[in-house]
Amino acid sequence: MNIPFEIFRTPATMRARASDLRRDGRRIAVVPTMGALHEGHLALLRSARGKADVVILTIFVNPTQFGPAEDLSRYPRDEAGDLAKARTCGIDLAFCPDREAMYPVGAQTFVEVRELQQPLCGASRPGHFTGVTTVVTKLFNATLPHLAVFGEKDYQQLAIIRRMTRDLDFAIEIESVPIVREPDGVALSSRNAYLSPEQRLAARALSAGLAAAEAACKAGERAAARLVAAARAPIEAEPLARIDYVELRDAEELTPVVVVDRPVVLAMAVVIGTTRLIDNRVLR
Repeated sequence: MNIPFEIFRTPATMRARASDLRRDGRRIAVVPTMGALHEGHLALLRSARGKADVVILTIFVNPTQFGPAEDLSRYPRDEAGDLAKARTCGIDLAFCPDREAMYPVGAQTFVEVRELQQPLCGASRPGHFTGVTTVVTKLFNATLPHLAVFGEKDYQQLAIIRRMTRDLDFAIEIESVPIVREPDGVALSSRNAYLSPEQRLAARALSAGLAAAEAACKAGERAAARLVAAARAPIEAEPLARIDYVELRDAEELTPVVVVDRPVVLAMAVVIGTTRLIDNRVLR
């Protein structure tokens, strides 16, 4: 039975609809986003469409995951355009609340995954992942999914959400979709829209660094320091790039590694102009 497309603006109305669908035996998938949809987001929606009876897209630019000097006010917003793109992927429902609906006056409860949120982006963006885990918890409570789909570009976020889901006993499967890249290797990101043409060319240094380290690993290099050095070289050679971090970490626990003797993730954050970009690659 087809489900009429609807947009919900409050957690209560969204949860009531999701509850009805669950009672009808429908399998629900949710794809949480902050909007500004690109092909990477659409890949998540297509994956969800193949795994569930009902696909819910959420669009909410979450203020609690932005720092005081970050780009909340200029983050791109185009709800109508986003919904038009999403409907080509067959979404059934959309949850698009405003700030007041998600964080009522007086709200003071937050969710933390203490250890996994400390390194990498957590070190340079204090409080960011507390905002992420809190809003994802609230989105789960509103949409009542059996399945949630996230992208692998935000690798640390994915690891944190997996741990949170397990630790809090959410009966939700967490699925991931590989990074979608432009033909020149640049990972798709909503923040790419901030780049000038010259900066967009400079952004290729991130994927070049990942490729260099992967090639060294495949050639037999196992020392983390040398693999990190291989990844840094193309970025350091790019005048417009400034490295925030390039690190090799255990793929699940995100703990430091000295030798690649297990699956590891090479993760990086690089500032191009004033735009902070992240990328990663799992090395085995």
